[in-house]
Amino acid sequence: MTTPWGEPALTRFPEDPRDRLRAWDASDAYLLRHLAEERVPLDGTVVVVGDRWGALVTALAAHGPVQITDSYLAQEATRANLARAGAEPGAVRLLTTQDPPPERVDVLLVRVPKSLALLEDQLLRLAPAVHAGTVVVGTGMVKEIHTSTLRLFERILGPTRTSLAEKKARLIFCTPDPALERPGSPWPYVYALPDDIGPAAGSTVVNHAGVFCADRLDIGTRFFLRHLPDGRGRRVVDLGCGNGVVGTAVALADPDAEVLFVDESFQAVASAEATYEANGAPGRAEFRVGDGLAGVPSGSADLVLNNPPFHSHQATTDATARRMFTGARRTLRPGGELWVVGNRHLGYHVTLRKLFGNSQLVASDPKFVVLKAVRR
Repeated sequence: MTTPWGEPALTRFPEDPRDRLRAWDASDAYLLRHLAEERVPLDGTVVVVGDRWGALVTALAAHGPVQITDSYLAQEATRANLARAGAEPGAVRLLTTQDPPPERVDVLLVRVPKSLALLEDQLLRLAPAVHAGTVVVGTGMVKEIHTSTLRLFERILGPTRTSLAEKKARLIFCTPDPALERPGSPWPYVYALPDDIGPAAGSTVVNHAGVFCADRLDIGTRFFLRHLPDGRGRRVVDLGCGNGVVGTAVALADPDAEVLFVDESFQAVASAEATYEANGAPGRAEFRVGDGLAGVPSGSADLVLNNPPFHSHQATTDATARRMFTGARRTLRPGGELWVVGNRHLGYHVTLRKLFGNSQLVASDPKFVVLKAVRR
């Protein structure tokens, strides 16, 4: 990526030479060019929110920025890209969305996330640190910036306007108003599950901002909950756990089950832990933020439950699902089972047959299928 501060070589994480998706886009380049052309002072506390693969903080590493991200993968990509660019260790302070933000922010750079709720949550958390002199610039592709996006900036920080579009990217300029009366945060959001979904019926769900379908039970998970296997006495993994409702349902149905909740989202794992605790689930549970099942011992699980995503930000891809299935195969003991729910059109049965040598249809409706693959 060509920037006013050099041309860092950037990759996503985990690095895959077959991956044709870049670790930066036109909105990253547009923002960096604006900072240089307008000579925005970068000697104060620079905070970068939502930097997807570390492109922004890698370019600005010499100014000691703070990165705030919800993504473990983005954080690992940032570490790798900083090292590749020759940045000094500790040049960038890496925070998660669950960490306390800096007490003062002089330059706030926001890569607009896909989730409007996550943007709202982060702006509310950072607002007390923003002062009248803070430079606030957001960036995103045109298709990612909506009227609702601009209203959030205006409602939480102050008057907001946008730039002209360049290469289908746009900037957001916000002038902080310290006298603005800000709303309270609605996050985390808590609701009760419906009565027709098996062992988890009526249970409490806790969602931090940014978790998929944060204000209701998504229809894929609802279908999955009605067709869960018996996890009795087994080591169970809720892979890509989101708010943890699937793993919590297993724990509620069987006090002897030991459940591992795994997700690459810090918000998701915090939600899963809160959901589990809110329902007083018996048994043992572990909560892990990471790259799928990387680092989990081989042959250590009896059952893996998975509702894989098929998007990486705005890109549609099955790469994440394939990596999850591959990790599940390694982690399962012989005879262990991977249960997957997904949209019918995604063709997961083909991928499972290639990896496991088998795939069985457990349940289906016009939109979803639940599939089972057994580790031989």
